[in-house]
Amino acid sequence: MKTYNIGIIAGDGIGPEVTNEALKVLRVVASGFDCNFVEYPYSGAHYLKTKELVPDKTIDEWKTLDAVFLGAIGHPAVEVGLVERSVILGLRFGLDLYINLRPIKLYAEHLCPLKGKTPADIDFAVVRENTEGEYTQIGGILKKGSPDEVATSTSLYTRVGIERAVRYAFELARARASANKKPGHLTLVDKANAIRPQEIWTRVFAEVGKEYPDIKQDHAYVDAFAMLMIQKPEYYDTVVTTNLYGDILTDLGSTLQGGIGIAASANLHPGKTSMFEPIHGSAPDIAGKGIACPLAAIMAAGMMLEYLGESDSANRIESSVASLLASGQIPSLDASSGLGTIQIGDMVAGAIRKSTP
Repeated sequence: MKTYNIGIIAGDGIGPEVTNEALKVLRVVASGFDCNFVEYPYSGAHYLKTKELVPDKTIDEWKTLDAVFLGAIGHPAVEVGLVERSVILGLRFGLDLYINLRPIKLYAEHLCPLKGKTPADIDFAVVRENTEGEYTQIGGILKKGSPDEVATSTSLYTRVGIERAVRYAFELARARASANKKPGHLTLVDKANAIRPQEIWTRVFAEVGKEYPDIKQDHAYVDAFAMLMIQKPEYYDTVVTTNLYGDILTDLGSTLQGGIGIAASANLHPGKTSMFEPIHGSAPDIAGKGIACPLAAIMAAGMMLEYLGESDSANRIESSVASLLASGQIPSLDASSGLGTIQIGDMVAGAIRKSTP
């Protein structure tokens, strides 16, 4: 039996609560494989106790694992971004996780704030370049706190970084076309009309696109795309964009799904150790109350299984969650659903058991 070694960083706030439910579902859905969970303490709470951030030796250890699962990072008593940069950027840059993949998929019509949109209308994937742009931390603050204070931030785009993200997106568009039995479609989103250095994205997209004549290719500026994804989300299938734009647009996209409570993401280095997480954050205001929705963490666990090659188990997680949402048994994706964190995890686990052949 195959055993996967999976690093677990439960983190802060609701992170441990939703992670527990994701691991519960993983244990139930495992069929023909096993999971060995390796726990790591890094979080804001851990930093307050020890002043320890992620050391290089831990990043080297993460590289030996099959995957890493992250609950949430962020503590109100710690400097904003300090531990997040250590853990999240430590993973992204330490493991060179150059793809952030976010599915935007509606599972029940009543969850969507757009009138008349159904699950048939909202099912696209956003490929976000994950290691460049504004997130390279190039810049700083001069004369902080003074009247002459100056802040600078440099965006970095490389041909290598763009090409590997664009090529991954084309391959994904082709795979989605095959799976959905419809023509492939990839949209590039940038702001090259106003930010001219982003013109490198436009050129690389066109050059790589010549290798994919079977994929419909188009382009939108980020401000227009933010409008269009609300007006006609059914038009889009696969989207590729910069680090910052992808971060913003996918949070907007989560609203089309019904809320951030089901929004999951994969941080990938294809073929190597990758990281999976819900994107809702640590939500310290509801931590410990047992009311956080764990579906985003559960769906992130499903994305992890898909990446590891356990497609059947991943599909069982997705179909079980979809059934519970479509039937209204889970009425909403926020903390006001009337269902507890553990209760929702038990419901998903129960649905998976019922689906067992």
